[in-house]
Amino acid sequence: MQRTLSSAQTFFMKLLFPPVWAVLSAVLMMTGRGYRASAHPPTMELIPFLFWCLGMAAMLWMCVPLKRVRMDGINLYISNYFREIRVPLAAVGDVTENRWINYHPVTIHFRRPTGFGKRITFMPTARLFSSWSSHPVVEELRQAAAQRNR
Repeated sequence: MQRTLSSAQTFFMKLLFPPVWAVLSAVLMMTGRGYRASAHPPTMELIPFLFWCLGMAAMLWMCVPLKRVRMDGINLYISNYFREIRVPLAAVGDVTENRWINYHPVTIHFRRPTGFGKRITFMPTARLFSSWSSHPVVEELRQAAAQRNR
């Protein structure tokens, strides 16, 4: 029986949030109150654009690479919503987590390249009041991979 490890919000964070944020922030930046009417140096007009570029870089780094991950006792099923691959749990080399980012992205490092490369990142299900503790899915994946590698 397959169990979904990634959050139900993955679809929104990967495919909907980045373009909506890009368009809305650009529109707000260009139509902001007094933006065009004020007399400020031309270099000051670059500051909102630089913040927009920084936000886009963050989206490309944190949201777009997210994958949907499911697991059964033998394989991982990894999807980018356009295609899905099956990777044996025995191919998992390590599982890491970034606790500094609020959704605690989990990265699975593989022993050899897969259809999505040597590593994939997914957003695990949200937990309340557990900001600095490790997500249980990290240990679950480590144990499942270790069991398959025996």
